[in-house]
Formats: sequence, C-alpha cells, structure tokens
Amino acid sequence: MLSAPSSDISVFSGRSRRLPVPHLDAALPTRLLPADLLWITDQGADDVLSGKFDHLLPPGGIWPTTNRWGARLRADEDVDVWLISWVPGKSTELHDHAGSLGALTVLSGALSEFRWAGDQLVHRTLHDGDQASFPIGWVHDVAWTSGPIEQDPITPTLSVHAYSPPLTAMSYYDVTDRGTLRRTRTELTDQPEGDLK
Repeated sequence: MLSAPSSDISVFSGRSRRLPVPHLDAALPTRLLPADLLWITDQGADDVLSGKFDHLLPPGGIWPTTNRWGARLRADEDVDVWLISWVPGKSTELHDHAGSLGALTVLSGALSEFRWAGDQLVHRTLHDGDQASFPIGWVHDVAWTSGPIEQDPITPTLSVHAYSPPLTAMSYYDVTDRGTLRRTRTELTDQPEGDLK
C-alpha cells in the first residue's frame, strides 16, 4: 500500500532532515509527488502483467488495431490509473494535463514523445520498462512507434498512466510559425491522453 507521501523539502547535511514548507504545501494540487506516480504506474504494470486486470482487457484478448484503447484500473480522490493500448498512426495531439501531474510506465512496445521545450519540440523514445513523469505545464504529444525489435502488429504497445489529481481537463496546442505555442482548445475530460481514438 502506498504510504502518505511527504511534500516536505529535504535538507541534506550529514543526516537527512525534513523541514515543512507550509506555503508550498498549500499550493500543491495533490499530496502525491512525481516519484509516487512513477511507483503507482510501475505497480499497475506489474498488476497488469500478473493478470490482476485480465477482466478489464478487450473481449477475447483481441486488441483493437485501428484505435487506441484504454481501461481505468484505479480511481479515487488522489489518483486515476489507466491501461492504454497504442496503435500505429494514432497520436494524442500536442496537449497538457491542466492541473494534474502525470506519469507512465511502458509495458510493451515503444512510444514516441514530442515535448515542448520552450522553443522547440524535443523527441524521445520510451521502450518497454521505461518510465516518465509529467509535471504541471508539461506539453507533449505521444504516439506508437516501432521498437528496436520489429513488433508483431497484433501485439499492442501498452502503457500504464497515472494522473493526480484525477484528470479533469486537457488543453491542446499548435506550434506557430514564430516558434511559440498557441492553445487551440481546452476540453473537459476524464479520458487519459485525450479521447481514445
């Protein structure tokens, strides 16, 4: 079970001490930290791989091949956890997670992430076993990509995502000709990484 994380700032001088910072505690949108979300997605990945969530998988174990698919694994007032399958040719669009922190663990296959770095999009590839966390203000696009070993098209890329507080809205962006971000729309949603389509 996840222990209650601390939002205290650690001071290291020989021995570790924790000093509370009440004005920062009040400003945080969640009691969970990025490290907590990474742990939650890692645990969720283990649970999926061990069969704990087999009852939530697509009927007959047949994964969609034309659209992304997702199932909510956990939901409470602190965190929303999702299993998502990814297919070639579909992406999330450039977006943020409004006031939610996020994290993911890749279970199988690989994902491409294009993240806004303030003046350009920066690319990285996340392979099975890789993790990533997303602070508030993180703007990115996520899509299926081929991994180092050619993947059978029937075997999906799978990832577990956690959002805290639970996702309620996402804003979408375009990169302008001047190399800046322009918000194109904001949508209320409880779907992970945008509508699963």
